[in-house]
Amino acid sequence: QVQLVESGGGLVQAGGSLRLSCAASGRSFSTSVMGWFRQAPGKEREFVTAINWSGGSTWVADSVKGRFTVSRDNAKSTVYLQMHSLKPEDTAIYYCAANRGTWTRLESLYDYWGQGIQVTVSS
Repeated sequence: QVQLVESGGGLVQAGGSLRLSCAASGRSFSTSVMGWFRQAPGKEREFVTAINWSGGSTWVADSVKGRFTVSRDNAKSTVYLQMHSLKPEDTAIYYCAANRGTWTRLESLYDYWGQGIQVTVSS
């Protein structure tokens, strides 16, 4: 069992930066694939990025490529989402998710989810 808690969200002006953190509990974090997803108002939840167990491989959605970076610290059981050059269209609830090792962007294949955290980008 893995429990996930996101932090670091908030309100930022367009062009600004935020770093989200996702703290995990559970012994399987270091072998888990971690993903970030987001859901904007009136839209379906979408994949943002994923990172494999070692941090050696990442997968980034085209919409955020070059602006968002995912990383992880297995010693701290935490995954991070560094967001730069934020745009109003990045406004969404951001979710951290984990699975048992499947390298995927499909949300249906993620087993554990955080409660989500709001990111609002003002123009």
